[in-house]
Amino acid sequence: MDFRLTDDQKALKAGVRELLTGRFDRDALRAAVDSPGLDRALWRELGAAGFFALRLPEEAGGVGLGLPEAVLVFEEAGRVLLPGPLVATHLAAGTVDGAAEGEAVVTAADGAFVEWLEAADVVLGDVEGAVPVRSVDPLTPLHRLPVGAHPYPPPRTSSWPEATLLTAAEQVGSAARTTETAVSYARTRQQFGQPIGAFQAVKHLCAQMLVRTEVARAAVYAAAVTGDPVEIAGAKLLADEAAVDCARDCLQVHGGMGFTWEADVHLHLKRAWVRAERGLSKAQAAEVEAAAL
Repeated sequence: MDFRLTDDQKALKAGVRELLTGRFDRDALRAAVDSPGLDRALWRELGAAGFFALRLPEEAGGVGLGLPEAVLVFEEAGRVLLPGPLVATHLAAGTVDGAAEGEAVVTAADGAFVEWLEAADVVLGDVEGAVPVRSVDPLTPLHRLPVGAHPYPPPRTSSWPEATLLTAAEQVGSAARTTETAVSYARTRQQFGQPIGAFQAVKHLCAQMLVRTEVARAAVYAAAVTGDPVEIAGAKLLADEAAVDCARDCLQVHGGMGFTWEADVHLHLKRAWVRAERGLSKAQAAEVEAAAL
């Protein structure tokens, strides 16, 4: 069997990257950090581009593609740290009015937290008693749900594998971006008269980042084809590890510069921490794997 991307899938991936690079570049990212809030105009542009209606049938006004294509799109969103409840709105397309077109922002109670509660037009699940908490990620506002108010699984139980897989795809995109960032920095940063990428320790870090990213990407792509919940749980474990550890290694490659607010590395690390608790957490994914074994 040939598991390489088709020409149409490559074109979709390239088109989404071009859209997001042009509409949410680094300047837009830093502006969003400085002035947090959901960009409604961008949300509608995503809707017009078919981001949310990607998997709706064409007769229902959608694009008519499948889960593998959605994974490619969400991977690109993860690369640029696109903010907002993307997964919840995507899953609500076709069932919540305005979600497919980007006119409605949809969020959902997930485990102990709900993202973007105050910005959402529609909230899925019981969020009564939710209180705002300081989020480690400046681009992901969080509310904590009361203990026992809404235990896992999320309200749309039948959609948890899809929500988990799309989150894993975002993690893969972030891991790929931090890997590329580390390699680029290692090629240009000079120390002792040569690029730091010439030093064995830095080479090993970058090589490990690439391996983590490619293994996680293969697992996510495979799970998108099979749709198997156990494979999705395994893919989420690998993607979370790749996103968090690659961000940490990228920070290490940058040295002291990586710890500054001006560097973007910390934004990838913080978003990876938040995503790791979305859908299936590490403990929950491990339980799914263990039960299958």
